[in-house]
Amino acid sequence: MSNHKSWKKIGALAVSSFLAVGMLAACGSSGSSASNSDKITIFNSKMEIQDQMEKMAKEYSKEKGVDVKVYYSSDTVAAHLATKYASGEPYTISMVDAKDVYSLAKEHAVDLSDQSWVKQTDQAISIDGKTYGFPVSIEARGLIYNASAIEKITGKTFDPTEYQTLDSFKTLIKELKAGGMKTPTGVMKEDWSLAGHYLPQVYEEQSDPAAFIEKLHAGDENLNSNAKFTSLMNTFDVLKDNNYAASSAISAEREVTEQKLAEGEIAFMFGGNWDWSVINQYDYSKDMGIMPVPQNTNDESNTKLVGGGSKYFFIDSSKDTSDTQRKEAKAFLNWLVDDKEGQSFIVDDCSLVSPFTNNTLAVSDPLGKSVKQYADEGKLIPNYNYLPDDHYSVLGAEFQKYLAGQENRADLATAIESYWKSAKVSSSAE
Repeated sequence: MSNHKSWKKIGALAVSSFLAVGMLAACGSSGSSASNSDKITIFNSKMEIQDQMEKMAKEYSKEKGVDVKVYYSSDTVAAHLATKYASGEPYTISMVDAKDVYSLAKEHAVDLSDQSWVKQTDQAISIDGKTYGFPVSIEARGLIYNASAIEKITGKTFDPTEYQTLDSFKTLIKELKAGGMKTPTGVMKEDWSLAGHYLPQVYEEQSDPAAFIEKLHAGDENLNSNAKFTSLMNTFDVLKDNNYAASSAISAEREVTEQKLAEGEIAFMFGGNWDWSVINQYDYSKDMGIMPVPQNTNDESNTKLVGGGSKYFFIDSSKDTSDTQRKEAKAFLNWLVDDKEGQSFIVDDCSLVSPFTNNTLAVSDPLGKSVKQYADEGKLIPNYNYLPDDHYSVLGAEFQKYLAGQENRADLATAIESYWKSAKVSSSAE
């Protein structure tokens, strides 16, 4: 049911302490659910839609006659939920990341396999044949482009499918530079962008990501001779060498880079549809989008974005949540999928890309439109959801050295190999 379903569960259970605390929840439980048996509580972990969630909850409560409250916390998801379970006051519905579903579902979530919406998406998370994770939205990454800026120089309509290979992309870069755009690209220096988004594509674009990670962990993979690492780093080098901030790459501010892209001073930046929340703060070009990372490859990865469900709801299965609450929680999820107001809430109010095929509302922003198009065409390479928690911080620092010219590619490959040899990972087949 999910693109993630067939993957082996590689990656440390980042919230093992959560489970330990959760098992103790019954001790000293106040039984507080008894006085709130009709109240539906929702934990929202996506800060940028908290206002919309609160407004929706008020309107939904009034219309359905169900008391719905939405809460947000800036703490890590696992730590925050652990405190709620320990106090015997779990949320009825919790919004978490994919890895949290894999870690928590068997212990804390309701099986939703019998729900009608399961057939409307290929992004739901299933474990051992049971569906636990309800996908809230789709996010995907690739090369964000400013078509207006490109067309101003080339004089012809920009078609991203004409630039799927690195060779064709290089030709376009040369054309842009010759036309007056001295530095056509921008590279975000943030560790989460470099090692949380770009580097993982090296894993995600392998024929078997889980097996590849196993080889890295065992020290049996020579990364610098791996075809996919070489391909993606060749593309990264073109982005790096044509970066407007090349001389001070690790000092470049994200907002400056996104403003330059929005206003057409540069034409390309690696990122995802979440970047629209920054881009739309500036005098942006209307004709923008996301395209696959150009690569000289024949495995069709250069025709797809990388992405999938970005946040997931699960319904609490504990004794502290009543059957009535669970029934209303299921009704709420169905409302998001099937009701016109629920569909509009996701797409129009929250500016998210719905993962459900029956939601045909037009996505408002251009990056979201690109993601929706690739998703509808089945052209998404699944996210790898089992990265250790310190992956982007540790390897982000190494990638920043490469970006700054402080180490070469072989050094970066060695650093990545060393990281995985000692990374806290575990393997369990589904």
